Amino acid sequence: MAGETINLTGARETLLMTLYGKALESRLPHSLLRDRFADEAVRAIDYDFSKLKVDANLGLGFAIRARTLDVQVGDFLARNPEAIVLHLGCGLDTRVFRIDPAQGVDWFDVDYPDVIELRRRLYPPRDNCQLVASSVTEPDWLAPIPRNRPAVIVAEGLTPYLPADQGPRLFARLVSHLAGGELMFDAFSRLGLKLMRLSPAIKATGAEVHWAIEDPHELEQAIPKLRFIEEIPRYKPQHAVRMGWRAKLFAGVWKLLPPLRKVGRLLRYRF
Repeated sequence: MAGETINLTGARETLLMTLYGKALESRLPHSLLRDRFADEAVRAIDYDFSKLKVDANLGLGFAIRARTLDVQVGDFLARNPEAIVLHLGCGLDTRVFRIDPAQGVDWFDVDYPDVIELRRRLYPPRDNCQLVASSVTEPDWLAPIPRNRPAVIVAEGLTPYLPADQGPRLFARLVSHLAGGELMFDAFSRLGLKLMRLSPAIKATGAEVHWAIEDPHELEQAIPKLRFIEEIPRYKPQHAVRMGWRAKLFAGVWKLLPPLRKVGRLLRYRF
């Protein structure tokens, strides 16, 4: 395949950061993700990934986050074999290939039209997986989504880029439309957004971050149908052996200091 030219800017361009990190981790001998599609996509794209400053530790962090969400989605599908999956702000993530859901599952990857077009060029089509070309905050894309089946909604690396007033509206529309299920995503505190703005990738792409969530119960108050279930640990003991000493030190300090624990968290809700 000839090199695919990339014309993404701002928040859209940051999807290349997570893609590259997952590809780097997938090249390791004992990879968590083993994401050959991500690796092949990086090799096929004509883009200077070096400007994003993604190193091995950051790539591992992206892989741990992705793997943790993969396990949660897979567990939901094991309990609900005819569910639907809404993958919001899917970017170039290959979760549908990693999880490989059964034929009874209908999967919807949702992102901007230019991102979806890039997905079409880079990844093979898959039965029961529909690509939805729309901003997640536009209400019309939700109309054809089945309403009468259990659903799992997953959003990885999306919420900080949503306008603070649009995030709760989006989740409210989703839980009103769907019969029931679970919502899981990573959320960042105000301190987390400040740290994100210092990231080389954020600076390089010009992306802006807006929506901070300090208390997971905030969403319960804004969306009465939501019930907070748990904060999913991002780093488990078995992950530590894969980290360099600096990353191990950072993860240890992270767990000890409450303000840092709130910087970036994986949250899970039921509706």
